[in-house]
Amino acid sequence: MRAWLKNAWSYRKQFISLLVGVPCYETYVEHMKEKHPGEPIKSRKEFFCEFLEERYNAKGGKISRCC
Repeated sequence: MRAWLKNAWSYRKQFISLLVGVPCYETYVEHMKEKHPGEPIKSRKEFFCEFLEERYNAKGGKISRCC
């Protein structure tokens, strides 16, 4: 039971991120290292700013609209 709880707890961040539609930075980094080893990896801030821009038409990572 303890091992199961520890495993479930370790996936909480990923679950919540998927629930609200936010991509996982760690998964992105792993993907870039494995599939695109010669390309530069964006910083965490760059990654999320780009995500917000694409999803919400954000300016510099700041959401520019309410809905």
